[in-house]
Amino acid sequence: MTTHVRDAITVVHGPQGCTHHNFSLLHATSLDNDRIALPPLVSTGLSEIDVIFGGEGALDRTLDVVIARDPGAVFVLSTCIVDTIGDDVGMICGSKAGVPVIVVPTAGFLGGSFQTGVNNALIALAGMAEPAEGNGQVNIIGEKNLEYEVEENFAEVSRLLALLGLSVNLRFVHDLATDRIASLGAARLNVLRDPSLIPVGESLKERFGTPYITMYPVGISGSVDFLESVADTCGIDPHRAVDEERGLRQETLDDFADLAGSEVSFAPLPPDPEGSRAAQDIAHALRLDINPSGRPVPVPVTPPIGITGVRRLLHRWRRALHA
Repeated sequence: MTTHVRDAITVVHGPQGCTHHNFSLLHATSLDNDRIALPPLVSTGLSEIDVIFGGEGALDRTLDVVIARDPGAVFVLSTCIVDTIGDDVGMICGSKAGVPVIVVPTAGFLGGSFQTGVNNALIALAGMAEPAEGNGQVNIIGEKNLEYEVEENFAEVSRLLALLGLSVNLRFVHDLATDRIASLGAARLNVLRDPSLIPVGESLKERFGTPYITMYPVGISGSVDFLESVADTCGIDPHRAVDEERGLRQETLDDFADLAGSEVSFAPLPPDPEGSRAAQDIAHALRLDINPSGRPVPVPVTPPIGITGVRRLLHRWRRALHA
């Protein structure tokens, strides 16, 4: 999340290996998405001596070097070893001036999961924004930046919002400049990527009064449900948009009617039960026979988003069935 604020620098306060692991992961993911970008990550490089006697000096020195580069902001991520030895990260960061230095609590095994870290990052970054005059637009909150289809999924949500006459204010946080964060509170609605971000939605609602819906449109029926939920929250008449989307759904079923009656199996099923339910709903809508002895068809780790995501999945099923 923090490395997607493109004019900021993220400082990982811990041993070099913590930063190296994340740097390699983010760099490889960027290449998978056809982006050649080095993530703006800096390590405080704690040594064994720092772990024994305290790493606050290493953080202090690193922040001085980073702030001298004049970034839009500096985000400081704690690591499990730092919380174990008790470094006062907040005190060191609070002593710095010139650019915002934001502490993001990410101590790992001492409290919370991967998702807790994501939520903490979003809530910490939201602290940079103040309440603002409404602009009638919509924020997208907590996109899965490591997801291969992140851009396609965003395009599908944007398409559905446009059917209701709505546009996107911020992708919070995806490829964002620091000064844009100030408009976070101007939106009329926050769309969360999935329900695991509800703590973020509640925090933004408390801070800015912005209502939220809890997830992207998933599967064959998700688009209509999404339109109705957004429209209800924003006080918009959804009938024209819903009719258009139902027409697109029927057009999709017609386009793949050649698959009807095929025996399919889902192996292996994804760990996400939402993905399993979405695959089964799509198969039932197309009158496919789900049978353990049927031809295996792929099921993505994360469920297809909207009708566009369903069409991409059905193209893969057609290839598998006709192979």
